[in-house]
Amino acid sequence: MTVAADPGVRSASDLIAAARTLAADFATRAGDHDRDATFPFENFEALRAAGLLNLTVPREYGGEAAGLDTVAHVLGAIGAGDPSTALVLSMQYVYHAMEAMRRAWPAGVYERVARESVAGTALMNALRVEPELGTPARGGMPATTATRTAAGWRLTGHKIYATGSPILRYYLVFARTDEETPRTGHFLVPSDAAGLRLEKTWNHMGLRASGSDDLIIEGTELPAEHALDLKTPQEWQQQQDPQSSAWNTVIIAAMYNGVAKAARDWLTEYLHKRVPSNLGASLATLPRHQTVTGEMEVLLYTNGQLIHGLAQAADAGGTNLQGGIVKHAVTQNAIRVVELALELVGNPGLSRNNPLERHYRDVLCGRIHTPQSDMVLLNAGKAALGVK
Repeated sequence: MTVAADPGVRSASDLIAAARTLAADFATRAGDHDRDATFPFENFEALRAAGLLNLTVPREYGGEAAGLDTVAHVLGAIGAGDPSTALVLSMQYVYHAMEAMRRAWPAGVYERVARESVAGTALMNALRVEPELGTPARGGMPATTATRTAAGWRLTGHKIYATGSPILRYYLVFARTDEETPRTGHFLVPSDAAGLRLEKTWNHMGLRASGSDDLIIEGTELPAEHALDLKTPQEWQQQQDPQSSAWNTVIIAAMYNGVAKAARDWLTEYLHKRVPSNLGASLATLPRHQTVTGEMEVLLYTNGQLIHGLAQAADAGGTNLQGGIVKHAVTQNAIRVVELALELVGNPGLSRNNPLERHYRDVLCGRIHTPQSDMVLLNAGKAALGVK
């Protein structure tokens, strides 16, 4: 299913409406992709046709230059339909948004990537996690190494959880240099470059259609300008960027809130349709079910206020942006929404044939996405106590 793209810049309401239309279609296939762990290529073709792949590309290159609040609405809608699709899409959005704000890449490189993205389906994502290091968000140097050559750089390493790998045009590979004082940063690696090998390793509990496989990099040659943002570890520590934090946390929170909304929507339909013979009325008429549904609504309302309050503050240029706290609270609330739905439904909700079972597996992944709750709570506690 496709939605025709309109010429020119569209309003936020038009973009959100297009996303909701597509999400309804994506939902009809999400269960199949989850069961078979297949990548939803057709969803990205639909997103391309609808003009939704490039919301955060600057207008000067043909994008929409959408703000974080609009992006959060779009990802919430797509997350309700197929969160694996939303996850891949969110990475495309955030890395274009970051470069549009910073303009830190070498001259001409970002313009080329942005125009290629607008012209087709040229998605990108950062590959940061490694088998030994884990996530660099907790510190440490990557083992993936960039070695200077006469023409630029030679890259060697192993990345895991390369989300979207079946469709990505560019990998933003986080690596260290082999210099006497190593620097780290991202290297722009075309997916068709020599020396790359994808290993089909993704077989997780949730987000099974995200194509988060391993990438093996074996001496891939890159031009000098594909080293995008090299800094020493000390320079990275000194770079405090509340806007980047807000974007990285809101997009994840919005996606998982979409999963919770999908669970709520399924439940409300079920409660109206289910008429036990001993009751003679739908389950929706029972006070207990009404109370629990009300609890779910409170959690979802709270999530909406947190997500869009932070997004609007970021769009307004705010600097006191507590993205980690919002991500923690929203994902915890989203998980609870799905749990409440399962508690009401009982055994049928745990069937592999029931969407609630899939929603639960998907929403639990929110606890693992960076920033993880233990780090959020530790940092919030230190700040409240005034200790380092």
